[in-house]
Order: sequence, then structure tokens, then C-alpha cells
Amino acid sequence: MSYCFFVTDLHGRLSRYRKLFQKIEAERPAAVFIGGDLLPFGSMAAGAGEKPMDNFIDEFLIPEFVKLKSSLAESYPRVFIILGNDDQRSDEPKFISAEAEGIWEYIHNKKTEFAGYDIYGYACVPPTPFQLKDWERYDVSRYVDPGCTSPEEGWRTVFVPANKIKFATIKEAVNNLAGEGDLSKAVFLFHTPPYKTKLDRTALDGKSIDHVPLDVHTGSIAVRKFIEQRQPLLTLHGHIHESSRLTGSWQDKIGNTICFNAAIEKAELSIIKFELENLESAERELV
Repeated sequence: MSYCFFVTDLHGRLSRYRKLFQKIEAERPAAVFIGGDLLPFGSMAAGAGEKPMDNFIDEFLIPEFVKLKSSLAESYPRVFIILGNDDQRSDEPKFISAEAEGIWEYIHNKKTEFAGYDIYGYACVPPTPFQLKDWERYDVSRYVDPGCTSPEEGWRTVFVPANKIKFATIKEAVNNLAGEGDLSKAVFLFHTPPYKTKLDRTALDGKSIDHVPLDVHTGSIAVRKFIEQRQPLLTLHGHIHESSRLTGSWQDKIGNTICFNAAIEKAELSIIKFELENLESAERELV
């Protein structure tokens, strides 16, 4: 059976990473999916009692994965990884070059294969109120929710042509990534959750801007429509930390597609454990 872990939104917290490494070493999953927002950024730069690092990727992340790979040898899992909207895209080349170490497979906007399943990755999210726009795209059109900042504003750590920023959408990118083939044995590693599900509920109840009520669901309409129409086997999500507390669920179903969100508000590590052949038995462990 293809026993897998899914984690996301670790935000550079050393305690979460160390717990993840311990769990991998103890339970030996065949694959680990890591769904973005991996690095220290802003107020998430360090947990209680943790000293911020000047170069988290080179000082901690890569060396610790290398150490784990050396320790587990043939039992080391396939690690599929994407970045998230709190991760600077200027760090992307380090993730790509680290693939040569055999520690992970960087799969943003890529397709690969694992145990007879097609694996896809896509990191971008719809417009948010935040100013870093490296991983933000218009969703299905140039519409922006009240309170959010357009991808054409804010700032980026890498250059992107203005016309691409203006016209690129998540809808187009995901459809192009998936192609026309059968997705019944496909797994999609997204950062954004699908719109209006148990996975994208935010704590915006009763709030408004200029008398316009804010939508409490902030996931991607494009991802929701894609799942409805194409019905992949499994989709993995993060981004919205409080959703599982507000809805009481870290999973949902759209047609036949099972959807998980591993992000949480708490300091613990949230690991969703599942077997691709038996997704109904998936469980979440808070460590």
C-alpha cells in the first residue's frame, strides 16, 4: 500500500520540521507531500523559543533533509514539494538545485508519477490582502474580492512581465497543467483550497469594507470548478489555517474527489496520513 504523509504551512517553525522528521523516521511513509508556505516570513519567522535564521534553506532545511536521507537510506520517501504565497519566489532556484541531492522533487506546474498515480503540483493562490505577490494570480478573471490587493499591485521578488501579471489566471494554468487525460488516478498538490468548501473558511464573519460584506470563503473558484469537471482522485491543500476549526473538518468531497487541508492555527504539526488505495481511512494527527 502507498502510505503517505501530507503536511503544509510549516512557516519555518523548527519544531514542526523536527517533529516531521521524527515521524518519517519512525513510520517510513512511501511519500511525503509538502504543500507550501515552508519558509520563515514576517510574523511567522520563528516559533516560541526559536532563534530566527539568516538563511533557513541553506542552514537548516537542505542539511536536515540530507541527514534524514542518509539515515533512512533505501527507506527514504519520495518527497513532493511546492512553495506557497508566504514563500519568496527568489528562493525557488535553491529548491530546484537541491533536487540534485535527491531529497525532494519540486513540482510546481509539473507532472510526475508515483506508484502508478499521476502527481501534479501548483502553488498559486487567488488575490489576498497581503503585499507579496510572487505566488498570486487572478483566479478566473480580473475580479478581486473586496479587501484584497490585485496581483498588479504589491511587490515581487522576481521580475514578471506586466502583461503576464495582468492576464494570467489560475484557471488557465491548472487546465494547461492537467491536459486532456484521465485524472481518476491523479493527485493534485495545491496551496490554495477550493472555493466554498470546508477547507477555505476564514474568520471574516460580520466584517465588511466600505459597507461591502467580506466573503468568508477565500479559496479558488478555478480550482473548485476544475475539481468538479475533471474529478481527480485526491487534492491536497493548505493556506487557510483556521478553516478546520471553523468547519470542524480537515477534509471534504467534491463529487468523487477527496480533498484534504493540513493547515492549522495551532503550534503543533498537522500530519494527514493516508493510503492512496484507501483514502476513506485517512486520519489527521496533531503532534
